[in-house]
Amino acid sequence: MSRFQMCLFRTVIIISGVNMTVCVCVCVCVLNPVLDGGEGDVPESIRRIEKLLDTSIEFHELDLLDRPGLEKLFKKHSFSAVMHFAGLKAVGESVEQPLRYYRVNLTASMNLLEVMQAHKVHNLVFSSSATVYGDPQHLPIDELHPVGGCTNPYGKTKFFIEEMIKDHCTAEKDWNAVLLRYFNPIGAHSSGLIGEDPQGIPNNLLPYVAQVAIGRRKCLSVFGNDYDTPDGTGVRDYIHVVDLAKGHIAALKKLKDDCGCKVYNLGTGRGYSVLQMVKAMEKASGREITYKIAPRRGGDIASCYADPQLAEKELGWKAQFDLEKMCEDLWRWQSMNPTGFTNGTAS
Repeated sequence: MSRFQMCLFRTVIIISGVNMTVCVCVCVCVLNPVLDGGEGDVPESIRRIEKLLDTSIEFHELDLLDRPGLEKLFKKHSFSAVMHFAGLKAVGESVEQPLRYYRVNLTASMNLLEVMQAHKVHNLVFSSSATVYGDPQHLPIDELHPVGGCTNPYGKTKFFIEEMIKDHCTAEKDWNAVLLRYFNPIGAHSSGLIGEDPQGIPNNLLPYVAQVAIGRRKCLSVFGNDYDTPDGTGVRDYIHVVDLAKGHIAALKKLKDDCGCKVYNLGTGRGYSVLQMVKAMEKASGREITYKIAPRRGGDIASCYADPQLAEKELGWKAQFDLEKMCEDLWRWQSMNPTGFTNGTAS
């Protein structure tokens, strides 16, 4: 265990899942955690973390819906904090499969909270989402913006989990939790060893764009060009995964202050449209990216970008990487690993 980790907590369990890219970047920042995987994990990613750290990682593959298995893990280890990344996260898919999202995201999180309580683990960092804000009433969005008016089941699951955690922290005064509302994570580790590897058709914009650039997909579908935005396409706040990972380290430090339950936006404060992102990836890759305009996708909104000042003030955290860096790192990952972790060229 590193000195840096020891000054935070004795042992931090990092629970991943489909948010693997952010999770592994946190592993690189924290060093030597116990990592518990869920749906969507690729074991090759663990080998690459170990390569980057030059140390071994204790890895357990476990479904959070498996309550007995979760109990067994907490009995085996003495954890002092949990970083909860696990869950399904595609907006469009959640509209098509709402019950699956409610079952996986809500039940799994409730299991985790109850097992943490039973084993006296009272410190939690939770990966939430800007989708809890719904269709913004004002921009940029600060933490005082109303929540709960979610436009899709994915966002609702994040909102419900936030409410569970808040209520539990109110009832149990020895609990501390930091809820991090992500905006749109993109990019990859600068080594090119770690990046987002969607299983099947990507649900998020940038992985799909990168796959078009590398030749795995023929064409990008741009869902809607009639939004009230400068070019008619949706505007989002994109943040580098390494900046996001560093935000989690700052959140761990905040837990040491017996902070109760705190909420922070993690974003850059600047929005980019879909077409701007396509152009940025064309510049990074040196390749033309073919796209077509498609109908709007259910659950999407026109614009969403953060006011990140509270995180800077209270966590000492601020995003450092610009859009060019995000796209360069994403392209390095994609070009080194054209088929993802499977048969990638990185070694």
